[in-house]
Amino acid sequence: MEPPENSIDSDGSKLESAQRIILRWDSAASEEARGKMIFQSDRDEVDRFLRAVDEIQRTLSSISFSSSSSSSAAAAVDDHEVKANSAIQIAMARLEDEFRNILLSHTTVFEPDSLFLEESSVSPSLCVEAGDDDSSATPEEEELNSPGGSGSGRLTRRRSSYRSTSSIREMDLITPEAISDLRSIVQRMVAAGYSRECIQVYGTVRKSAMETIFKQLGIVKISIGDVQRLDWEAVVGKIRHWIRAAKVCIRIVFSSEKRLCEQLFDGICTAMDETCFMETVKASALRLFTFPEAISISRRSPDKLFKILDLHDALTDMLPDIEAIFDSDSSDTIRVQAVEIQARLAEAARGILSEFENAVLREPSIVPVPGGTIHPLTRYVMNYIVMISDYKQTLDELIMSNPATGSDPNAPDMDFTELESKSPLDLHLIWLIVVLHFNLEEKSKHYRDTSLAHIFIMNNIHYIVQKVKRSPELREMIGDHYLRKLTGIFRHAATNYQRATWVRVLNSLRDEGLHVTGSFSSGVSKSALRERFKAFNTMFEEVHRTQSTWSVPDVQLREELRISLSEHLIPAYRSFLGRFRGHIESGRHPENYLKYSVEDIETIVLDFFEGYTTPPHLRRR
Repeated sequence: MEPPENSIDSDGSKLESAQRIILRWDSAASEEARGKMIFQSDRDEVDRFLRAVDEIQRTLSSISFSSSSSSSAAAAVDDHEVKANSAIQIAMARLEDEFRNILLSHTTVFEPDSLFLEESSVSPSLCVEAGDDDSSATPEEEELNSPGGSGSGRLTRRRSSYRSTSSIREMDLITPEAISDLRSIVQRMVAAGYSRECIQVYGTVRKSAMETIFKQLGIVKISIGDVQRLDWEAVVGKIRHWIRAAKVCIRIVFSSEKRLCEQLFDGICTAMDETCFMETVKASALRLFTFPEAISISRRSPDKLFKILDLHDALTDMLPDIEAIFDSDSSDTIRVQAVEIQARLAEAARGILSEFENAVLREPSIVPVPGGTIHPLTRYVMNYIVMISDYKQTLDELIMSNPATGSDPNAPDMDFTELESKSPLDLHLIWLIVVLHFNLEEKSKHYRDTSLAHIFIMNNIHYIVQKVKRSPELREMIGDHYLRKLTGIFRHAATNYQRATWVRVLNSLRDEGLHVTGSFSSGVSKSALRERFKAFNTMFEEVHRTQSTWSVPDVQLREELRISLSEHLIPAYRSFLGRFRGHIESGRHPENYLKYSVEDIETIVLDFFEGYTTPPHLRRR
């Protein structure tokens, strides 16, 4: 066996050779070394430096395990240890600089549009699923994992479970050819006990890169207070942008950063990949969620509901990706924050819907809308309900309880027993319509003309029915049973209008009171007949004058109403005129009483419900 002294001499020779290589790249001692980077030199120089580092590491390892009784040998060991420690410190300082330089110089630069396009257009079929082996990847998968298509720089590595989330799109944040060099540096820094320095360098560089990407995506630092002070119109635009940018951040940027950490650190040091990942993205992730958090706790109002639901849906859609990417104990704060914000957005949506129901019930306007047309409240509420139906899937999950119909003594009564098959959301929409109808009935009482009050109810309930019928989703939610009930309400209002307006007019065309009998003569009382024609003319003119200014906006309903009243008025007038025209024409000034032909009446009826701003006062035809 070789004597220990000879072994030490042999190791010393190797150490001195390695030390010379290391010292040649000592930036503190050499001006030339400060101006050059090893990994930008030829590969032979890179390999020589890395072998020198490995040799020094082996020397230090052998020294720590060696023992000798020889004093001269012990002195030689101490000398080698001092030299090796000095060399390894110089080497680590150099590798730290090289690590930083490679990270900076090989960071991939992306345009924002390319990030948005990547998130929205890549087919899910191109996703590499969990458990897939690189060797079995399809050509398309190769292209996805290595945008250049060459496969260069790809490493065989552990597949995390988050790869199974089909919406995640990974991209190379560092050019593939640099990965191998970076990993070789990481291995040597960790082996030398410099893992903390390695993590610090990686975190500093990648956090700066993350900041650049966030700026490109338009995600700026903004406090909760700043968000809440914005006008809602400005917030709406920011919500749309945030949803797009957040999907890119979660599914592309953060997932790619995690992939990079795995490529560089996985298998070298326990949990180092997770440590570096969180060091890089934690601050950015928390900043990303500041905006939806501010929305979730902002002042509630009906106009915010649908954008809050958009945020909720987007966050719900991203939660599986968030939970898969941030799947370690160290990233628990990110997962918890996302789940809590989702819950607060859901609670905000439930609260807004409940407050909206109360607002509809208490809407205070008492000034009658001109002409009995559709009330702005009716349009607003029904458009709101139609939009709610567009979010049926989301709200069905959020709305778990029936409306509290008995909580307000001023609210209408409603029996839900006949609607037991309906979901809580369906019942809330039906209840909203019930509350709206109740409010409209109260508003109709402010019309001085009872006939106009009936027109008002008819118009508004008919509008509600048509809005329901035109939306297949809403019609299914409301159901035919309640729809038939609403139809009955507006038809009943139309009937009440005709009774209130035309019964008195039609009574003037009856025979009662016109015939006289006596001992010498019998027949028609001309004076009574003249009064009857005069009464009809006066009442018809008054109805025409007022009701031509009333409005029935729906063309079909307006036509149906005219036809219905014509079916009663025209035959009655034709019969009355036919029976008694001769009696008037044989007397004096017949034109004062026989003002209208049947055709005149038919034409004048066409003025009704047109909503004229100026009464036509019996226009000449």
